[in-house]
Amino acid sequence: MTDADDLRRRTAELLATHPPATTQPLDFLRARFDAGLAWVHFPQGLGGLDAPRSLQAVVDAELDAAGAPGNDPGRIGIGLGMAAPTILQFGTDEQKQRFLRPLWTGEEVWCQLFSEPGAGSDLASLATRAVREGESWIVDGQKVWTSSAHLARWAILIARTDPDVPKHRGISYFVCDMTDPGVEVRPLRQITGEAEFNEVFLTGVRIPDAHRLGEVGAGWKVAQTTLMNERVAIGGARTPREGGMIGVAAADWRARPELRTHDLHQRLLKLWVEAEVARLTGERLRQQLTKGQPGPEGSGMKLAFARLAQEISGWEVEFLAEDGLTYDDWTMRRPDGVDFTGREAGYRYLRAKGNSIEGGTSEVLLNIVAERVLGLPPEPRTDKDVAWKDLPR
Repeated sequence: MTDADDLRRRTAELLATHPPATTQPLDFLRARFDAGLAWVHFPQGLGGLDAPRSLQAVVDAELDAAGAPGNDPGRIGIGLGMAAPTILQFGTDEQKQRFLRPLWTGEEVWCQLFSEPGAGSDLASLATRAVREGESWIVDGQKVWTSSAHLARWAILIARTDPDVPKHRGISYFVCDMTDPGVEVRPLRQITGEAEFNEVFLTGVRIPDAHRLGEVGAGWKVAQTTLMNERVAIGGARTPREGGMIGVAAADWRARPELRTHDLHQRLLKLWVEAEVARLTGERLRQQLTKGQPGPEGSGMKLAFARLAQEISGWEVEFLAEDGLTYDDWTMRRPDGVDFTGREAGYRYLRAKGNSIEGGTSEVLLNIVAERVLGLPPEPRTDKDVAWKDLPR
């Protein structure tokens, strides 16, 4: 059984054979993966040691103290938080060996081809089609709100493979090569001026059946693993006390005493307490993850994250008065990721508007919490047993 002392010994060996000061970052990350220190709870040979997930913090602390390079999780978050756990649970041995190492080292960026113009909140109504042709699938359709598609080599994709059954049962799950012919990525400019999101058009894209995850028609079950992990990744990221956006707001308060009012003080105290409750709840959720896959409770964390981000950024803009309305650059650009704490208040206020949409709308997540966490009666669904092809669109 791997314990903390064993992990410290293994980490020391890695640092001795690959000193961070003289080893190229990519070479170090590859060696870390091969040593089983990438994500210690993964199986041996796949970047882990079959160790408890909670022991990852031991490795991370030792490597941080030694100045070891990281793998830039902000840039490859979709691969780390969504693609990797799905591939681990549903992928073949060949798929795991092919995809997990370059995914973790950051050599290959991933994106998520789920939402469509007519299938956002009701994702299962998606219309992108995949038709079997020998040992391949021919895919045609359109996806939207695709973060990092302009950077990605691979995508996790769900498409309809059987229109003659109810919508949840006719979906299959694939890995799509974003460099293949027929894949077109177009930027979607947002209220921030940037285009971190994209539209993706798929025209006659050929995907080998070897890149299918799970059984044909069982893609919705596979997608649930992705979605549950996505919501934990968005809403349950580990932060220190007074970290994240509430830390920025508190720093503003301390730095600008001339702008303080009693009302703003009371509101900030309330937000600080709520942010701390959310942080501690996230810690409890991560402890629960050591015993298995994330469940619907992650939807509650994502709900809290979206609400707090919007309320804190709104408070900050109001507190800073005219300074809160400044914005450094509205030039059209395609960033590598989102920076909620390193930009000005105007950016945070605008970007936070998307938090209640991306990763599942707040309305959908409220239904999930009500039905699957609290056990309340489900909403009536008249399309549950109707073939997808017969649904009005």
